[in-house]
Amino acid sequence: MALDYVESKLFDKVDFTQSRLTKGEYENCIFSNCNFSNFDLSNFIFSNCEFKSCNLSLANLTKTALREVAFLDCKLTGLHFQNCNDFLFAVRFENCNLNLASFYKLKIKKTVFKNSSLHEVDFAEADLSNSLFDNCDLAHAIFENTNLEKSDFRSSFNYSINPEINKIKKAKFSLNGIAGLLEKYDIDIE
Repeated sequence: MALDYVESKLFDKVDFTQSRLTKGEYENCIFSNCNFSNFDLSNFIFSNCEFKSCNLSLANLTKTALREVAFLDCKLTGLHFQNCNDFLFAVRFENCNLNLASFYKLKIKKTVFKNSSLHEVDFAEADLSNSLFDNCDLAHAIFENTNLEKSDFRSSFNYSINPEINKIKKAKFSLNGIAGLLEKYDIDIE
């Protein structure tokens, strides 16, 4: 069964919990102010698409292809990105709420997270090398056996990263954020 192919289309203010989006491949499309909360996006393909001010909280991403997809000002609470199709997987996040999302074991090198809330996000065993965390709140984010080599955390905050169980060679941190690397030692830094 062939999937529908949609190119260069703007979807504005559509509530997909009320009207369904046809399963298919979407290329160079813009989704603006759309509601996908709890929507089943499994097996959809999105290439070079932008999601602006959309709510995708708790959407099903099983085998969803996200290829060069930007999420701007979106609510992405509880998304399981590790369930996505990993072929050509590439995403970017700006001004997003990614609280409780999971990137478990994903290879997402050079990913940009900018001005985003990443509370309790699961990055365990992910490859985030060369990624940028620009002004992100990483409170209670999980970093275990995570590759963070050459990643930039200089403007981010509230992270707790154990250097003994994560790869952090050449990663960048600010002096203000150094406490997040020493938290496991239960010491006071003034």
